[in-house]
Amino acid sequence: MSGSTFGELFRVTNFGESHGVAIGCVIDGCPPGLALTEADIQADLDRRRPGTSRHVTQRKEPDAVEILSGVYEGVTTGTPIALLIRNVDQRSKDYGNILDTFRPGHADYTYWRKYGVRDPRGGGRSSARLTAPMVAAGAVARKWLQEQGGISFVGWMSQLDDIAVPFTDESQISQNPFFAPDASIVPRLEERMDELRRAGDSCGARIDVVARNVPAGLGEPLFSKLDADIAAAMMGINAVKGVEIGAGFDSVSQRGSEHGDALTADGFESNDAGGVLGGISTGQDLRVSVAIKPTSSIRTPQRSIDRQGNETSVETFGRHDPCVGIRATPIVEAMLALVVMDHVLAFRAQIGPVEFTP
Repeated sequence: MSGSTFGELFRVTNFGESHGVAIGCVIDGCPPGLALTEADIQADLDRRRPGTSRHVTQRKEPDAVEILSGVYEGVTTGTPIALLIRNVDQRSKDYGNILDTFRPGHADYTYWRKYGVRDPRGGGRSSARLTAPMVAAGAVARKWLQEQGGISFVGWMSQLDDIAVPFTDESQISQNPFFAPDASIVPRLEERMDELRRAGDSCGARIDVVARNVPAGLGEPLFSKLDADIAAAMMGINAVKGVEIGAGFDSVSQRGSEHGDALTADGFESNDAGGVLGGISTGQDLRVSVAIKPTSSIRTPQRSIDRQGNETSVETFGRHDPCVGIRATPIVEAMLALVVMDHVLAFRAQIGPVEFTP
């Protein structure tokens, strides 16, 4: 199976299965000299891990990361960094009833059509559990970018189902399980999730993320556009069905006189471009938004077929997120950090020292 490596200069190879012995990644290209311990990575993994509230899957995984290589005496050596996360709470028996059937909206069907084999245990390689190693790799990139140039990343939930979440207080994002920047709306979000769980159904979400203090000049004008790489990274996250940069689809109804970000002696007056023009960063904040579809594994009976092509009905039991978007914010942040890291290293290789201006 190809397609398990992300990035060019900061390359992350992801391995493992949802219900295998362990999952993890190998990072190749991390510069030497970065002080790095498991604790630097664990904080982001703890934000993503399951079982943290009643609104997400109750699979109890500590997601404790182990650094196997690439660090000596607490500092990166420039050699490949191997990160391991052991699976400790698999319940493969929960998937026994779907061994020969396919969940509508899930990768079960396409996985089988491509490879000719099924690993129904939590989705195997197509499971959202495989985002954990990417969050771990993203934590390494985030630390290097923060130390080198003060680049920071913050994401939040801006919509759950049909409930818009206003951005009123950034400090509230870390204070609730929804990563919602508005404390007053959390009870309403909790009520909606309780309704969905009782109904055996699921919903989608919208996640916004911003990268701050990004230097100008990242990206290329043709096939390595910064925004194109961002879009590809976001679409690589399980369940993501749409990506917006800046104004995104709202730009369809804007006039050119409104959408263009006016330039002044003091900088740009607005940021409808989302921090990227012609594939190259402007030095403004990168603004990205992703749409996450409803979870495919639901208790509600759905029409499907079995491996022989016979029509059947599918119900999914076990432990699943009624909305995978609830735990997606750290994943979106991590993937954006990996793209920025890759482009910073590419700029440094082709142009020279990066001009960080925090």
